[in-house]
Amino acid sequence: MNLTEKISYIRGLCDGLELDESKPEVKVINAIVDLLDDMAFEVSDMEELYDELSAQVDEIDQDLADVESDVYDDEDYDIEDYDDEDDDYDFDDDEENPFYEVTCDSCGQKLNVSEDVLLEGEVECPNCGQNLEFDFSNLFSDEEDDDCDVDCASCGGCSDTEE
Repeated sequence: MNLTEKISYIRGLCDGLELDESKPEVKVINAIVDLLDDMAFEVSDMEELYDELSAQVDEIDQDLADVESDVYDDEDYDIEDYDDEDDDYDFDDDEENPFYEVTCDSCGQKLNVSEDVLLEGEVECPNCGQNLEFDFSNLFSDEEDDDCDVDCASCGGCSDTEE
């Protein structure tokens, strides 16, 4: 039995008693029954609104789960590595596949790329579309030029001949 049915039952009991409505006690009882009836309708309305709101929250929760799946599963992010204080993903914690920060020469966009991407030799900047190339051939050569005092980042490596 729901609230409105219980209030109707109590109202029926009061009507069945055939109380004298001119007495103050009966007026109070009738006022209480009317108040309970109004409260039951309000509670019923709130329950309907709650059910609608709950359904909407469930839909939002499902949509959020889909977005998290799309964002985090595709990039192999581990949600435990997300740092709420910085609102940034902590790329340094992934020891199996470390990430490195690379700056695009064209637009200045900073990218976090994995070691695998660096070893592939190139990546496209998502901001400007410029193809960023990485050459590590001089790092893997057996020859070492001990006479070189030039910064390899500015000259392209020790494999170039100096004039």
